[in-house]
Amino acid sequence: MRKKDDDKQQRIKVSVTELMLEEGWSGTSIAKIAHRAGVSPATVYTYFDNKEDMLQCIYREYADDIFRYMLSKVNASMQGPQIIDTLMRSFYQYLTDNEESFSFVMQFSNCKAMSQSCPLENSMKGVRQLLDEMKDRQMIRSYSDESLAAVIFTPVKALAYKENLSSDRKSQLLDEVIEMVQTALLR
Repeated sequence: MRKKDDDKQQRIKVSVTELMLEEGWSGTSIAKIAHRAGVSPATVYTYFDNKEDMLQCIYREYADDIFRYMLSKVNASMQGPQIIDTLMRSFYQYLTDNEESFSFVMQFSNCKAMSQSCPLENSMKGVRQLLDEMKDRQMIRSYSDESLAAVIFTPVKALAYKENLSSDRKSQLLDEVIEMVQTALLR
């Protein structure tokens, strides 16, 4: 019985993600979500209080997945250059392997009203700790965590979504961007 419930919840999440990307916030209704997921609207309300709660839960879950994935690739024996390389490459890999869920996160985070009501402090906690450890060990310059995260992750997002570039060209540019970030941040 539990498996069936998990399947329903997963179908609802997938439906929400697809509809948000296809139709945006205003075009995504509980009725459409339920229809696409093959459940009743009442079933949707079993898992989520309302549409906003649903979007926030899915947003947090996807964001947590991104950061958990990246941090799982870092180990304690790595030095600064390896850590930056690993964070950037694993982020790129996650984006290319999970384009739909990441697009949902980006669309949600670009909606000021929604993202302000759903900060990612807990999702970013592990990354912030890693950056603080790197600063304490004097591996990287002591910039704010927000600035460091922007410099490390924003160029990767830009490359991952360049549709007019081949994967080989993206790989070359990723190498170049990693080198640039390491040069800018490492001590």
